[in-house]
Amino acid sequence: MLTHPLSGLHARSIIRSEIDRLLTLSVLFSIGMAVIRVMHTGKSNFLFMIWNLFLAYIPYALTKWLSTRESLSRKIPVFIPLFLTWLFFIPNTFYIITDLFHLGDHYNDRLMPQWFDLAMILSFVWNGFLLGVLSVRQMEKILQPLLPAHNELFFLYPIMWLNALGVFTGRYLRYNSWDVLTNPFQLLIDIGDMLIHPLRYRGDWYMIFCYSILMTLMYLMLKKISKVFAQ
Repeated sequence: MLTHPLSGLHARSIIRSEIDRLLTLSVLFSIGMAVIRVMHTGKSNFLFMIWNLFLAYIPYALTKWLSTRESLSRKIPVFIPLFLTWLFFIPNTFYIITDLFHLGDHYNDRLMPQWFDLAMILSFVWNGFLLGVLSVRQMEKILQPLLPAHNELFFLYPIMWLNALGVFTGRYLRYNSWDVLTNPFQLLIDIGDMLIHPLRYRGDWYMIFCYSILMTLMYLMLKKISKVFAQ
């Protein structure tokens, strides 16, 4: 049976559109829950998560835009600044995982059931993580011609290690993505001190190593599952 040469491309386009629709609904669900909490309690405790989700959307939007403009990836002077911008923002997607810490912080107000806060925070974490996975996958495809043919970890693990470092600096050192531009020297001093004195900061390095492995395994598992269901 002959297959139209554009049928595969059309199918992939439909799948991407369906993913975008579901992702949009999922994001709106998270935002809706945060708004409901504010309306019910009169407190804006969790509105910061909407901002975190917006920051997580930036790298996804960038790689989605790049994936429709393949010619840009071949223009090195143009692509490198875009790639570095993506690299600065991609940790925001996985950073949301650590927002699970806030469940216990705000449950003590007794104004909302714990199940509600758990569902709301999990929805934000899930959406942030999905945005990260999809963005990393899109960047992996963009860079595919430059990567080793049979070892995806040469690209994936360094990215996940940098993500884990970004999660650590955001959660514990309280830096943001824009501090790379607005406060680069202090950021380099703090990270440099960790590199120079690894034993002094071994607990921090344990966290970074643990999260880099966790995020790598989660990404690879979702990637393999998607291939199984695509067959």
